Amino acid sequence: MKETLMKHAKATLWLGIGIAVLAGIATLLGIFVEDGPGLHVFVSQHGQRILVYGHGFYQWMPADVAIQGVAQDFITLFLAIPLLLLSLWQARRGCIRALYVLAGTCGYFFVTYLFYVNMASYSALFLLHVALLGMSFFALFLSLSDILSIEKESFFPSTKQMKWAGGFLFVNSIMVALLWLEIIVPPLLDGTIYPPELFHLTTLVVQGLDLSLLLPIAIVIGLLAWKGRRSIYSYLTVYLLFLTLLMIALCSKIVVMYLAGASVIPVAFIMPTVCIIAGIFSVRILLHIKKGSDTLTP
Repeated sequence: MKETLMKHAKATLWLGIGIAVLAGIATLLGIFVEDGPGLHVFVSQHGQRILVYGHGFYQWMPADVAIQGVAQDFITLFLAIPLLLLSLWQARRGCIRALYVLAGTCGYFFVTYLFYVNMASYSALFLLHVALLGMSFFALFLSLSDILSIEKESFFPSTKQMKWAGGFLFVNSIMVALLWLEIIVPPLLDGTIYPPELFHLTTLVVQGLDLSLLLPIAIVIGLLAWKGRRSIYSYLTVYLLFLTLLMIALCSKIVVMYLAGASVIPVAFIMPTVCIIAGIFSVRILLHIKKGSDTLTP
């Protein structure tokens, strides 16, 4: 393998280093800064009494949401950032498998800070989150471009294995969509309009971005993979890697919610299961990519 296989190696390198540095700063500040008035009750514009976190840079977020953000900061700091740097280093050395991991990790950063920019209450970290959102988008775009310029059919397992991976992604996405609709639709039908999960926020950011963007992408990728469209396999692989990282972060949120005394059933069983299945598919595909890439000539 040769470094020239990464056509955007220099730009991706600087973007990756920038993401690692800025994400390290943002997560450390999010975890360790605890100034603020402390837990207190706030009455929302809809008359709902909200327990506000009151600590650090997430102090104006609902307490249940803020502790989940801190939990994800730990995953970003101790897993996503090292994985980003390791995959970037290996991809620059010509490892095709690492390039897929790099793209999936960039996808994790992109989605994480897409939510942070749109959902987290405004704080001194806002510009950091904005920079991370932009940089991770371009790093994802460039790494995907490199993948698509070198992929071969020999990279991937049999059509049957990829078909099952696509079917899993399709079914999982439909289930998540139904879960979000279960939150949104009943208040519309009974006339109350505003679900309790809105808290004192302006809109349902996670549900809105999932239903409009992330889940449709996953549904289309999963469906086309199920139909045996080999041209979609690279996208399927990157999405599964991204999903595995995201599910690890969501599992960390479940843990902190449980420790805080919240009910975590049934998600305490669903999320780890999705994480394990996505991880198994990801590893199986990556192992085959390593074998298939042996036939690649620069």
